[in-house]
Amino acid sequence: MCFTKTAFIIRNIIMHEGSWGISHTRVPTESRPGHVALIAGFYEDVSAVAKGWKENPVEFDSLFNESKYTWSWGSPDILPMFAKGASGDHVYTYSYDSKRQDFGAQDATKLDTWVFDNVKDFFHHARNNQSLLSKINEEKIVFFLHLLGIDTNGHAHRPSSRDYKDNIKKVDDGVKEIVSMFNHFYGNDGKTTFVFTSDHGMTDWGSHGAGHPSETLTPLVTWGAGIKYPQRLSAQQFDDVFLKEWRLENWKRLDVSQADIAPLMTSLIGVPFPLNSVGILPVDYLNNTDLFKAESMFTNAVQILEQFKVKMTQKKEATLPFLFAPFKSLSDSKQIDILRKARSYIKHKKFDEAVSLCKELIHLALKGLSYYHTYDRFFLGIIIAIGFVGWISYASLLIIKSHSNLIRGVSKEVKKPSHLLPCSFVAIGILVAFFLLIQACPWTYYVYCLLPLPIWYAVLREFQVIQDLVASLLTYPLNHFVGYLLVFTLGTEVLVLSFFYRYMLTIGLTAFAAWPFLTQLWTRAKVTSLSWTFFSLLLAVFPLMPVVGRKPDISLVMGAGLLVLLLSLYVVTSLTKRKDSFLKEELLVHLLQVLNTVLSMYVVYSTQSSLLRKQGLPLTNQIISWATLASSLIVPLLSSPALFQRLFSILLSLMSTYLLLSTGYEALFPLVLSCLMFVWINIEQETLQQSGVSCKQKLTSIQFSYNTDITQFRQLCLDDIRRAFFLVFFLVTAFFGTGNIASINSFDLASVYCFLTVFSPFMMGSLMMWKILIPFVLVMCAFEAVQLTTQLSSKR
Repeated sequence: MCFTKTAFIIRNIIMHEGSWGISHTRVPTESRPGHVALIAGFYEDVSAVAKGWKENPVEFDSLFNESKYTWSWGSPDILPMFAKGASGDHVYTYSYDSKRQDFGAQDATKLDTWVFDNVKDFFHHARNNQSLLSKINEEKIVFFLHLLGIDTNGHAHRPSSRDYKDNIKKVDDGVKEIVSMFNHFYGNDGKTTFVFTSDHGMTDWGSHGAGHPSETLTPLVTWGAGIKYPQRLSAQQFDDVFLKEWRLENWKRLDVSQADIAPLMTSLIGVPFPLNSVGILPVDYLNNTDLFKAESMFTNAVQILEQFKVKMTQKKEATLPFLFAPFKSLSDSKQIDILRKARSYIKHKKFDEAVSLCKELIHLALKGLSYYHTYDRFFLGIIIAIGFVGWISYASLLIIKSHSNLIRGVSKEVKKPSHLLPCSFVAIGILVAFFLLIQACPWTYYVYCLLPLPIWYAVLREFQVIQDLVASLLTYPLNHFVGYLLVFTLGTEVLVLSFFYRYMLTIGLTAFAAWPFLTQLWTRAKVTSLSWTFFSLLLAVFPLMPVVGRKPDISLVMGAGLLVLLLSLYVVTSLTKRKDSFLKEELLVHLLQVLNTVLSMYVVYSTQSSLLRKQGLPLTNQIISWATLASSLIVPLLSSPALFQRLFSILLSLMSTYLLLSTGYEALFPLVLSCLMFVWINIEQETLQQSGVSCKQKLTSIQFSYNTDITQFRQLCLDDIRRAFFLVFFLVTAFFGTGNIASINSFDLASVYCFLTVFSPFMMGSLMMWKILIPFVLVMCAFEAVQLTTQLSSKR
């Protein structure tokens, strides 16, 4: 949620009635973890995503649970988790049907209107229901209004849209009506506090989940009972520009962490802090006595300190005494000393000193909590690293031993296996298991610690191969060895940096484009080399483009579809002319795939038009989309096993699905990538012919079937390392070429609107994951073709 010129009521409250600030959230900036932080005061483990953010991995205490009664209205995805975790039957929820959370069928503002209307009906009904009336006149009660309409409109239409701004105006008006109704109902008794905030923000392109400031910074506006009135200032300093943008430079801004809002609310209604809360009470918001603030901060400090003590005790009991390393900054004596001083300050009415000392204790306790939460991180990291290094070593030795000529001619006599090695590893395994057992470690620790043992046993069994490898490398020219090592290191570094800077992929692809000209390929195959350079440079443009979803453009999706149709027409015509045996069945398969592409283009255009008219997703379009997705996994298997025909059939099938999942320029990405893959297959044939290993075959004559005749396979050579690097680089490009998949906000929900528009985390997530995997599948199919055409076993 954000402040705009339309939010008159909220601005008026900031300037005349209450206090305000920015709430700083944490990733993942999703609804469930945001609400857990707001209402329970802790940052939930991201493992909750495995339950679609809907179910509680573990039950937890919250403001709602501590209250006398809580009534809540809003989304069925949020409200039930707090009712399920409550002890007793005092948390009441009123939710609309989940089908209302439709990104395209109607005006999402109705979700917020539903909440406001139902709250009004609830209070109207209470006047005629004595039992309900007595409950809502109790103290320590909470009313929670969850307004999802703004979030839904942001996803569907972007925050800069008219729909989004109109929704903000509706919420602003709704807040005015609800506040007026509350004050009138309770006779303006001045005992009601209002807290207005948001679980997360949103990017300009309508997404959230990652750590961009537009996602992690949310407004907090509070007013009413127990809240300070606005404080005018001449100037204040912050690292952002919000004060200037919102023209609030002269109204004191009080920033908090999102988890701090939970202890603020519990303090305001006079209930205990939630059990697992790590929030620090923002006393600057409170309009109360200094004694109350100091006592509240003292209670807050004791509550967080108890969590620290429990965690320390748990870790101490599960660790051998001589291995346990306590958190030295907060020893038992220091805890007692700080608590004694704080209590003394309160007794002598030195309230500011008491508050300051309690905050110091809280910060130390939170550091200690983090220390014990991550106590085993270094140990587990080392163990996992040892396992990975062992696996890499074993795989490398296996390849060198069985599939290369590197150690031939230097092998020595094989010694008889000794029983000492296996016995040693068995003994180590028993000791490790016993060590974990007496520390009551979870079963995952056994996997992490025991798995490296058989791997390293297998490595050391190949000690003879290691000796032969070292002897072989010592005979290799030093300058060649150093040169290859530098190239390998540089290539690896480019791959690593591409995870953080997408433009590194452009640099790598540009280097790929120059590769034929640095070898003899240019003189042997000029057309293939030029094609390689052209498509490499064309693909290099994509990592420089904005992340997918920021600027949707259906015309580019239509353009990609037309290019696929033109390519299909050219290929089918060529195959019909060149191949006498081009069967009617094969032609029928290709025509069916062309029809699928045409239908996909129609569905994309039709769905976009329907959503713009707010008429929802047409059922026919939905059926066609799911049928296209299902057929894309089956139809390629019906095509000819000839390598070229099978690859082209896979491309057509996957492209028809990819078009349905596209919103802009990314629709062109798999097409360009596939063209480069076809050229890669051809150019690898040229490199093999250049080395004199085999004769070049036509792609149309090679069958995509596994041949068990191992005499046709060749041994590995140095050039195969380059091929492997090309594979890894193309895979990384396939993943990151049109966005950063490591960031949740790279995903645009509009990508799945041809399949469904009603919010469904698992289904939407699965569809977007398949969209990411399609380029990956294309690269892997191409690499299998490279293996086949270069006469190399896939195992190698």
